Amino acid sequence: MTAEYAPPRAGASAVLLLFSAGRRADAEAVAQLLASQPGAARHFAISHRPPAEEGWLELLITGLAFDLVGLAPAAALPTPAVRHRFGVAGPDPEAPLEAVVLRPGAHLAGGENLLPVVRAMMQLAVDLAGLGGVEAVIWAPAATMMGRDYFLRNVGRWLEGGAFPALGLTALLREADGAICSDGLAFFTGQELRIEPTSQNGAGGDGKIAIRLIHSLVSGGDISPPCLVDGPEGEVLRIEPARSGGLWRVWRAAG
Repeated sequence: MTAEYAPPRAGASAVLLLFSAGRRADAEAVAQLLASQPGAARHFAISHRPPAEEGWLELLITGLAFDLVGLAPAAALPTPAVRHRFGVAGPDPEAPLEAVVLRPGAHLAGGENLLPVVRAMMQLAVDLAGLGGVEAVIWAPAATMMGRDYFLRNVGRWLEGGAFPALGLTALLREADGAICSDGLAFFTGQELRIEPTSQNGAGGDGKIAIRLIHSLVSGGDISPPCLVDGPEGEVLRIEPARSGGLWRVWRAAG
């Protein structure tokens, strides 16, 4: 059965591996990458391999199935617009990139944003970034593009027990009034985060607060707004749900 493909919807769970033109991987390249890994280091298996011309594979990791679509020799897939770039230069119109898309399998419908599913997907993406020709990675829910080395370093560190890659799997925006807002956090938590501007914090301080809180919220820490929490510099922060919903607002607590 051919895997149907449509470009990822805004906010949909998908990792896009971007290859330089003409270097997009095929199913055999994925099989060779897997075979080249020592047995103890293999995180995934190929659970379904249709005819090569269909351009897709089903991959299995920790009992979860994901589809890898857009492989050569099938037609190249379009890349979505991105809002944030980390570790990459701006787009070069003379060097177009071609996408191969990793997405949750049909049996994961409704559970795409569960942390074990995302972690499994990211481990797959880290492994697949070992394919020749990968230049960058897009995380569709936050519309972020990461250079290959940036992605491997920051996401790999998280998978090994480090901090959540807030600048990569989410992003930060500065509003006209000076507030800093998260972009993409709602995929994990159902809410975005807004750090209200204060005279005590500069842009760097607010960014540190946002990154610390994003890590705690995604990791299932003991934050349940409304509440008071400690900030990265020992400051006390007050977190309250916005009246309109869909947003947590953060202030430095008085005193």
